[in-house]
Amino acid sequence: MAGRMIGHSFLHDGPQLAGLSPAILHVLFGGTPETATVTTKDCADLDIRETIESLHGTADLTEDQTSAVTDLALSWDLPGPTQANRRWLTEKLLIHSVLGRTCKQVKQLRSGLKETGIWPLLSERSDVVLFPAVTAAIYTPQMVLERINWPPETVQSDEDSGDCSLESKCLVTGYLRRFIETASPDQLKDLLTFWVGWEVQLFKTAATCFEKFKIPGRCRDYHSFEEDLLSSIASSEHGFGLL
Repeated sequence: MAGRMIGHSFLHDGPQLAGLSPAILHVLFGGTPETATVTTKDCADLDIRETIESLHGTADLTEDQTSAVTDLALSWDLPGPTQANRRWLTEKLLIHSVLGRTCKQVKQLRSGLKETGIWPLLSERSDVVLFPAVTAAIYTPQMVLERINWPPETVQSDEDSGDCSLESKCLVTGYLRRFIETASPDQLKDLLTFWVGWEVQLFKTAATCFEKFKIPGRCRDYHSFEEDLLSSIASSEHGFGLL
């Protein structure tokens, strides 16, 4: 299903899926896992990534790190860590976390793309970009502003509004608009990731996960608002709830 959605979006000049791991793309288009270049950034599971990264270097593992690595290795039918196998184990864990656990999904994605009829084009034309890199995406304030459903200019008594007055609501939404208008492309990407869980928002989406952005109504000034917002959106790089 995902492959068909991506293929039809491409055929109808819709949004492309940015940010897919280069290692996944390598296997998707016929490469072998053994010839793929895999880095820890390709590992989407932050807990697994942290466990694997603890094997980097030559410093002795703590008791907790040893336990975490051993549990992970044994769950994937690999031996526990030793000084002799440390580098080998790092590579095996990384490859399995990125490619081994996703092999079925990659096959299904390929099948879906083939069903849309674009696979011959992708196979013959290496210059056709179906999965652009995240760095290729361009974010502008206008792109973000025109897709926001701003709160109505009336005081509501529901739990989302709380005791926020109309004056406070207008002040805070003005701060948010000012932030978006002056933010860098990277800051806009972080804001979108924090807000909706994915930085690519080319079209309006259904509110299946609400996609609400709640902001405290009490802000001393714009500088304080900007500092708090930057701290919040920066947490999306390392996982939510770690602020």
